[in-house]
Amino acid sequence: MTSYVALLRAVNVGGTGKLPMGELKALCEAAGFADVRTYIVSGNVVFGSRLAEKAVKKALEQQLQEYAGKPVGVVVRTAAEMAAVLAANPFPEAAGNRTVAIFLDAPPASTALQDVTGVDGERLVLGQREIYVHYGEGMAGSRLKIPAAKAGTARNMNTIAKLADMAAGKPAG
Repeated sequence: MTSYVALLRAVNVGGTGKLPMGELKALCEAAGFADVRTYIVSGNVVFGSRLAEKAVKKALEQQLQEYAGKPVGVVVRTAAEMAAVLAANPFPEAAGNRTVAIFLDAPPASTALQDVTGVDGERLVLGQREIYVHYGEGMAGSRLKIPAAKAGTARNMNTIAKLADMAAGKPAG
């Protein structure tokens, strides 16, 4: 059985994207996933499945569509891939809450950073299926726009570390 991390797009504590984590857990169990655990109220879930990554994504997106009545974007990584994202962080010296990986379904184009606007001190690096961003002054005042990241979902390095640990079988802490 493979350990997976699923990251839901546009799910948060308030607003139109609200999804109680208990409901997310139940949806994952209904999709046939095992040992389902959620982490913080922002659409992070860790589970096991015998299905391949694309089938996991499809099954979860179908459950979410039925629940929400509209498509909900999902990005899936194996435990090993999540650990690799953390290890590949090009800004290891930076605070984990000021550095994010924007998770994508496919590798970003080599020219993906050419269309970025609003850069004011942020540093960006392309990953395998991620775009890493270090927000030197924090995200709150940033005007950064990354067209290649539109269909992605971002998590900060602190969250990625917790999810990697959970997917590796360590407790969420």
